[in-house]
Amino acid sequence: MRVTKYEHATLRLDQNGQTLLIDPGSFTTPLTDLGDLVAIVITHEHPDHWTPEHLDRILRAAPGTPIFAPEGVAKAADGYEVTIVEPGDARTIGEFDLRFFGGSHEVIHSSLPEIENLGVLVNELLYYPGDSYAVPEGVSVDTLAAPLGAPWLRIGDAMDYVLAVKPRRAFGTHDMTLSVIGRNMHRQRLQWATEQNGGEFLALDPGDSFDL
Repeated sequence: MRVTKYEHATLRLDQNGQTLLIDPGSFTTPLTDLGDLVAIVITHEHPDHWTPEHLDRILRAAPGTPIFAPEGVAKAADGYEVTIVEPGDARTIGEFDLRFFGGSHEVIHSSLPEIENLGVLVNELLYYPGDSYAVPEGVSVDTLAAPLGAPWLRIGDAMDYVLAVKPRRAFGTHDMTLSVIGRNMHRQRLQWATEQNGGEFLALDPGDSFDL
């Protein structure tokens, strides 16, 4: 399975000629070459993880592509056909086995409403928690897409999260809110946390890919 990181929270996974997209949001440039797209996963309703403009563009290129997301996304994405998934659910679509974890977005501030958020495990290899520190219980995570920066993120908590998950490999995502200096600093911290359990940290920029 080939993993490609795009700006901020967007990931593209390719397996045997089929494509899965995760969180095509407002900080991500338009995505192309999507004729083999079989599914879209949206972890939660915030616009940095999905926009109508992205969905319209994607669905024009790949009409009828199923969208999997929590109920909050289905309500926000009025007019789109969304398959609602919850923690503990599993779905198989084409080459991709999906398992969903978590349930809640990390708290930004008490003045803001709490919303749903789902982490997704793809093909028992790649785990992306969305905007949460949800640990996929009972899973030995091969590769973790670890959030680097956010209004809800303190780097010490992000380090503790990587230490708790103990991935064999990790890379940073959710990083467009950081300066270049801040992103590199946070990468170094998560690299340290990954290496404490013998893992490898990958410093990926938008457009970079690797194979699982």
